[in-house]
Amino acid sequence: MQPQQNNRQERSVWKDKLSWLWSEYSVIIAFLIIFIAASFMSPRFLDINNQMNILMQVSIIGIIALGMTVVMLSGGIDLSVGSVLALVGVIAVIALNATGSIIAAVLTAFIVGSFAGLLNGLMVAKGRIASFIATLGMMAAARSIALYIANGGSISGEVSGFSAIANSEFLMIDYPIIIFIIMTVFVYLLMHKTRFGRYVYAIGSNEKAAMLSGIRVDRVKIGVYSLTGLLVSVAATIETSRLNSISSSSSGASYELDAIAAVIIGGTRMTGGRGKIIGTFFGVLILGILNNMMNLMNVSPHLQGFVKGLIIIVAVVFQKRE
Repeated sequence: MQPQQNNRQERSVWKDKLSWLWSEYSVIIAFLIIFIAASFMSPRFLDINNQMNILMQVSIIGIIALGMTVVMLSGGIDLSVGSVLALVGVIAVIALNATGSIIAAVLTAFIVGSFAGLLNGLMVAKGRIASFIATLGMMAAARSIALYIANGGSISGEVSGFSAIANSEFLMIDYPIIIFIIMTVFVYLLMHKTRFGRYVYAIGSNEKAAMLSGIRVDRVKIGVYSLTGLLVSVAATIETSRLNSISSSSSGASYELDAIAAVIIGGTRMTGGRGKIIGTFFGVLILGILNNMMNLMNVSPHLQGFVKGLIIIVAVVFQKRE
């Protein structure tokens, strides 16, 4: 009986270790599996130019996804990020053309994005409006204002130096990739090494308990949405700079869905309180690899949305089993 009991205990210990390993590092394991599978499926995948292309393509969504992670950790959601990006881009280009100053354009972008986030935070925290409804309203309003200002079309920048933000390199690495990595490190430190981050996790886990423990829930929520707006403005600056123009109708379209997909794949729970910034980072990379593979294999663009939707459903199912 004693050897059998020891064997059961050993199996139980190994099962617990594997369960913990999967719970903590599932997104990294999934990334490695997908990366290895992709390298076998297409010889062009491992080409260094293709790898840089993947990182370049995910940089904008990645920055937005970082903000979305913070919002979802607090128990909310932000559906307005794509429309706010378009609005920020339109106003930033207008400021660029009016002043001829790149610094003025970037500062304008940061102010507009942060203000939009602040309004979202005020509606959620002070107005007691559900984040889904509040940001849905902001999504419609921001897109409408952008279309009105740009007469439903695109606006191009008249200062050539502005395009250098997204089209320059440092040590053979494009600026958008560097900015994405810097923003990831910044948000990681903010969420895992500061009091603000601990408060966000506490609110997402149990808002009532957080309030009773003395946390200023309203202020933290306003900070969360303002931070998201600021990150959206960084992404808007990169997108506008890349083409030296912004489209009021198509820029930012469906970005909120891609960002939410990356966050969920990264392991952040829809109910809040659990998730990691590093998980979102790898979730963004997984989406980038999948998009790249579908392009290399000539999969119809009309089916790529189906694949993303399927991945989101599978990720949520795995979350429920944890």
